[in-house]
Amino acid sequence: MIAMRATVLGAGSWGTALAILLARNDHEVTLYGRDPVEMEAMAHHRENFHYLPGFALPANVRPTAEADLEESDLWVVAAPSQGVRGVLGYLKGDRPLVVMASKGMEAGTSLFLHQVAAEAAPHARVGAISGPNLAVEIVRGIPTAAVCAFEDPAIADQVRMAFMSRAFRVYTSDDIVGIEVGGALKNVLALGAGMSDGLGYGDNTKGALLSRGLHEMAKIGLAMGARLDTFLGIAGVGDLFATATSRLSRNYRVGRLVGEGKTLSEALQEVGQVAEGVSTSESVLVVARRLGLQAPTFEAIETVLRGRVSPSTAVGMLMERLPKSEGVLLGSDCVPPT
Repeated sequence: MIAMRATVLGAGSWGTALAILLARNDHEVTLYGRDPVEMEAMAHHRENFHYLPGFALPANVRPTAEADLEESDLWVVAAPSQGVRGVLGYLKGDRPLVVMASKGMEAGTSLFLHQVAAEAAPHARVGAISGPNLAVEIVRGIPTAAVCAFEDPAIADQVRMAFMSRAFRVYTSDDIVGIEVGGALKNVLALGAGMSDGLGYGDNTKGALLSRGLHEMAKIGLAMGARLDTFLGIAGVGDLFATATSRLSRNYRVGRLVGEGKTLSEALQEVGQVAEGVSTSESVLVVARRLGLQAPTFEAIETVLRGRVSPSTAVGMLMERLPKSEGVLLGSDCVPPT
């Protein structure tokens, strides 16, 4: 493995975990965060007290809040989705190599993040990485896997090797759309899974909710040109399972608090971190309408988040829909309208 100069844009729990992962692979890592006070404290104490306490930063991680960054062999975007367009302005080089590790959609435009990159950094070579990758488990060295997707398989393999370790197995793909759709939409479904548990329903309920949500997720992805196997793999079912069942998942925790009776504002305040599924819940419905597709599971979750119905009422709405066949994902319902 050839050592690289890597820059991670975003110093939350996920960005910090990726910086540690890359540093453990002997890469020189710059970790950018926008708060000068927090980044100075991180550089001094060698720990991210706010987002990832208890884990020391390796010596080859350089925290900084200086936006005038040096050129890097690899740029890793791990900022919250609403900040992605801004941090893409920090890229340096003629054709920077960029991997999108953020998972979400841009509010207002309802664009997936690779689409944001195509607008904000058209000169960059952009791919995505995703999987069942909870930050705390990554830095603990608990085994997991991810999928790295680029159009060029040689670049995908290069980025795969930058992240690959004995505890972090990386597969490659060229399905950037599928990786991005799965990574963003599973956060919304995790909110719904948390609501279901917060209401006191059982695993049967959650299993039904997630399977129907996965069907809708894949339907949207296929209409955008993604492949079905992506949603049945690590970046689809794998990521959905981890995010929708783990108490380490901020989206699950926010949803559970809402199911227990908290308002969305109260739930977000208690969790204290960004839950990407909240803004994505609106954006995904915009995309579904553009494609002429129905997404009743996503719609039910969004109506609860916006306070239009209670969680129990939303469940009733789903249960009372007219009976129909389960449907397949290879038929005309996956073809975008002409």
